[in-house]
Amino acid sequence: MGILSGNPKEEPMHYGEVYSTWVHLSAAKASVAAYETLLNQTGDEDLKKLIQDILNDCSRPEIEEIETLLKEHGVGMPPTPPERPNACIENIPAGARFLDQEIAMKVSGDLAAGLISCSTVMGQCIREDIATMYADFHAKKAQLATKALRLLKDKGWLVPPPLHIDKTDC
Repeated sequence: MGILSGNPKEEPMHYGEVYSTWVHLSAAKASVAAYETLLNQTGDEDLKKLIQDILNDCSRPEIEEIETLLKEHGVGMPPTPPERPNACIENIPAGARFLDQEIAMKVSGDLAAGLISCSTVMGQCIREDIATMYADFHAKKAQLATKALRLLKDKGWLVPPPLHIDKTDC
């Protein structure tokens, strides 16, 4: 039997796993605060639903799972920002408010960055249980990223890069 080939949950985490999960936890907590704030500024009901899905199906469960893992290994937690209060969108001046298109693009970009982050952590892991946890996170983010792309297209909010059309004669 090789090194670290027992039950992964009984194996220590290596420094990269500790650091990556801690940073992920810190970013997830910050994103919850940011998305709660963005919900107050979102007028489009479909976009609100997407943000709520991200919070309830992705960010909050990830926070819970990572906190459990880190606590089991005696790792201190990053600070948790306070929960944001609900606000009426009409009370936010138009010039001080994000547009729905801007919010949708930010959410889409955050999901894309999250996919890369999850893939990076999976590649660093030597513990199968942590790699599997991040594979699950990745799969959920991929589903939500697909929903975000569809929303951007359906609402006319997608701003594509210049499209390459091959005009060579063959």
